[in-house]
Amino acid sequence: QVQLVESGGGSVQAGGSLKLSCAASGFILSSCDMSWYRQAPGKDRELVSTLKEEDGPTVYADSVKGRFTISQGNGENTLYLQMNSLKTDDTAVYYCAASGDCCSRLSCYVGQFWGQGTQVTVSS
Repeated sequence: QVQLVESGGGSVQAGGSLKLSCAASGFILSSCDMSWYRQAPGKDRELVSTLKEEDGPTVYADSVKGRFTISQGNGENTLYLQMNSLKTDDTAVYYCAASGDCCSRLSCYVGQFWGQGTQVTVSS
């Protein structure tokens, strides 16, 4: 089964950096689209960034372009989100998501799958 476990959240001052990790198990990470979403208090969940399957192109929300970088670890089944020049508006719970046909060597799981989220708090 697909499992996603985020880590790396925390509290940081504006202008600082954090690196989020999403450890994936049950499937090969590059087999499906991998994304980071975030949800701030009182707001809808929004897409932050997507890494398309098979090392495809990356997509970023306008609000994070030039500051955040999504990547997959070399030889690792882990998704990262490097966040630089953080702003107070970046404060949210950040979620890792897998979508599409997420396959292991034995089987495929179709749908959208979510991690439990990790809190990022940016103070001024």
